[in-house]
Amino acid sequence: MKKLLCLLLAFTCLNVFAAKPKHKYVRISTDMGECIVMLYNETPLHTANFLKLSKAHFYDGTLFHRVIKSFMIQGGDPDSRHPKAGVPLGEGDVGYTIPAEFRDSLFHKKGALAAARDNNPEKASSGCQFYIVQGKTFTEEQLAALEEKRLKFRLPEYQREVYKTIGGAPHLDHNYTVFGEVVKGLELVDQVAALLTDPNDRPNHDVKIKVSVLKRRQAKKLEKELSRIKTS
Repeated sequence: MKKLLCLLLAFTCLNVFAAKPKHKYVRISTDMGECIVMLYNETPLHTANFLKLSKAHFYDGTLFHRVIKSFMIQGGDPDSRHPKAGVPLGEGDVGYTIPAEFRDSLFHKKGALAAARDNNPEKASSGCQFYIVQGKTFTEEQLAALEEKRLKFRLPEYQREVYKTIGGAPHLDHNYTVFGEVVKGLELVDQVAALLTDPNDRPNHDVKIKVSVLKRRQAKKLEKELSRIKTS
């Protein structure tokens, strides 16, 4: 009987540790605080690339080099590691792009993580540069005007509600790939976005980045915490 009980306990423990988190998560740390970002399963190319670069410590020491209040904060330029003051940034890359992965359900709400890109016709993403949306709230009239003039399609009702209450940058939808969202520490985005900047939108205070991937146990603990918050 004791042997059977031990086997059952061992089997239970194996199941608990074998269960995988639903998503992958990364921690973006700065001297102003940190946030945790959930990477989407629906964008496998972008998610895999961001994880690869994060595990290789590619982003460590780079800056949030472009900041526009009520819009977004951008980082990931390898040339931003040891830049001189006042030098324009944003042209650094890793020598490849990632095909666009537009998904109707993934949009530019506040806290969305998306890939930067140049003006290429395929709308392929930069292999390394990214931005996090701060955005602003919109009225129904503003969204309607935006749909007619720029988007050329109607936003789903649940997305309209998000843009009217939480905010975001709807004019970027279906133009830049969204591949994650901040699930903890969203206040960091507001703090960085509030920084004073030079004429090139570079913050006067250098905000260095460190990106680390959450381990399985950390990710599972986070998902339990987020589930409790959602149901409370």
